[in-house]
Amino acid sequence: MLRVTVREFARLTTQAVIPSLDQATVSVTAFDWLCQESARLRKSGASLVQLDDSRWLRLDNYVGVIETPCGTQIEILPKHVDGEDEVAAARRLLHKMLARCLDLTARETGPTSIQAFNAPLTEWVMRQFLEGLDHLVKRGVRFDYHAVQEQQRFLRGRLDMPRQLRQPPGRQHLFQIEHDVFDPDRAENRLLRSTLDRVCRLTRDARNWRLSHELATYLSPIPASKDIASDFRRWRGDRLMAHYRPIRPWCSLILNEQSPLSIVGQWHGVSLLFPMERLFERYVEGCLRRALPAGATLKRTASTKYLCNHLEQPWFLMQPDFLLSDGSQSWVLDTKWKRLDASLGTSKDKYGLSQADFYQLFAYGRHYLEGEGDLFLVYPRTAAFNQPLPVFGYSEHLRLWVVPFDLEKGVLMGVQTVPWREAAA
Repeated sequence: MLRVTVREFARLTTQAVIPSLDQATVSVTAFDWLCQESARLRKSGASLVQLDDSRWLRLDNYVGVIETPCGTQIEILPKHVDGEDEVAAARRLLHKMLARCLDLTARETGPTSIQAFNAPLTEWVMRQFLEGLDHLVKRGVRFDYHAVQEQQRFLRGRLDMPRQLRQPPGRQHLFQIEHDVFDPDRAENRLLRSTLDRVCRLTRDARNWRLSHELATYLSPIPASKDIASDFRRWRGDRLMAHYRPIRPWCSLILNEQSPLSIVGQWHGVSLLFPMERLFERYVEGCLRRALPAGATLKRTASTKYLCNHLEQPWFLMQPDFLLSDGSQSWVLDTKWKRLDASLGTSKDKYGLSQADFYQLFAYGRHYLEGEGDLFLVYPRTAAFNQPLPVFGYSEHLRLWVVPFDLEKGVLMGVQTVPWREAAA
């Protein structure tokens, strides 16, 4: 297997080049498959790669791992990482962001486990599932009663009279019975078995392989799920199933079911991709919710205001990323996954800011804040952007703050107008 490690917007080619995080060589079959898959995704509004010319592809802003049918595995890391140990740091950051987006407990998101496992995303996801399953098995899997209809030589449970009366000649000595069986064959356990079977087939990490096959022996009496979507809908979340709750997100990711961040194609290889803009938005949301003061609320994708009215109908729904409210005060926050440079504070460069974003925030301020208050554009913190920019004034009462978000600590930096409590990722 050919394994390639690059970052967002890297270029791929079939020619021989010096490998780096910004360019790499792939096989002709992998190149052609990426073109075909991108064309398929483009019909649904997504774009995996951009074709620079007949020999070069440029990746879009997706991160994760994608495996082609020919066996080429491409690992795509976040671009907002500086320093010498870029690959390891980018992997740790991606693991941390994904764990926060899934809203996992401290046991799954502890810094020791994140830093200790320096491997591609798919192996890390499988490791988290296996460790969660191992913990669950030690606590005990849940059993449940379910009805069984069968034919036996002895009477057990209830005799099914309609079926018994329809017995053909020569089989009157057999009983058509119905009874309850108490066993682990339930929706949650079937999904665990299906996920474990997939991990056993796909993992290439020695420790993952060993643990997965140990657990497979324990779960062997449980059948695999025949309808994954239906079993996910039947997954219970009551108090008796509380210890199952942490493992469900990992099942969803590995089985490619009910995962709002990932995209999958017709080829079911070891592929797990996330649009980086949405991942950053979810990560910021998860961190901010943990830092909310008592009584404050954070609403995601508020959608109550329209830009204008036409023919007595509202047109153009406006959806800021977050609307923060604390008592009578409100703030609008919008996230942007983009690099800024605080040294480019000229009328020409404008720090790398987009004029369209400023128009967008101005409309949010007029309609959601009634023209008075503070708006925030949140960008990832980098070495070139580690402090808030000087405030931008739309008017005397409407201000826009451009602030960095520390990806490692999970906090907004230099924000004084919003009463956050101290929080860390």
